[in-house]
Amino acid sequence: MELLQSYVDDVILRALHEDITGMDVTSDFLLSESHESDAYLMAKDQGVLCGMEIAKRVFELVGDGVRFEILKHDGESVQYGDILAVMHGGTRVLLKGERTALNLLQHLSGIATETRRCVDIVAGTKASIADTRKTAVGIRAMQKYAVRCGGGKNHRFNLSDGAMLKDNHIDACGGILPAITQLRARIGHMVRIEVEVRTLDELRQALEAKADIIMLDNMDCDTMKEAVRITDGRALLEASGGITHDTLRGVAETGVDIISIGALTHSVKAFDISMKWGKKPL
Repeated sequence: MELLQSYVDDVILRALHEDITGMDVTSDFLLSESHESDAYLMAKDQGVLCGMEIAKRVFELVGDGVRFEILKHDGESVQYGDILAVMHGGTRVLLKGERTALNLLQHLSGIATETRRCVDIVAGTKASIADTRKTAVGIRAMQKYAVRCGGGKNHRFNLSDGAMLKDNHIDACGGILPAITQLRARIGHMVRIEVEVRTLDELRQALEAKADIIMLDNMDCDTMKEAVRITDGRALLEASGGITHDTLRGVAETGVDIISIGALTHSVKAFDISMKWGKKPL
């Protein structure tokens, strides 16, 4: 897993503290500390898995002694009924960690699955699928990791990652050329500049100002094709805004380099995974 362990632990601990403020009233009063059980995780849909090491870490942070064996790994395609992991350990620990582990695993696998679907739709074109900053508070790096597991690429992680002039920046500075001119005079040599444009006239202004990346915001496919022709390789072109499964292939076939989709992270459907009690089926 690529994520920093201290970051993962911080997310998990905050989730656990939210779910258990003092004690698990049911498990702690019902079961002895020495009670042990077997359990396993099972996929109840088909898609792409993400978050297995995170799920394993949940149980490690809840308590000692859980044996967690991963059978399917992040980035792997899984089918309905596949056993993803098997566990054995303290029953209290398994019950206390179950919901937090499943919440993270289902959400991240949902992102990876949706990303893979989009990547498959644009296969054979030059376009790559990218995420946005439209993420849930506190778990952005996890969500962007899930996009990578699904075969997508990451846009900026945050506002410090790169310079991106959106319409409000441009309007505040009086236009694309003065905005880029002022920005380029102050940023470091490692920082690239992306500009959001709404029309072909704005595209030409961005090219004249030598923007590195140009986002084509909510343009139809015919306009994007013309934007590709006008640009002629002088900048990377990113398509964004209102793109759905039905329109995605057409957008990719215009010749743009990148297609960014906020829905990969902000409104994805959770992937159905269950934690079952007992030994895994033979």
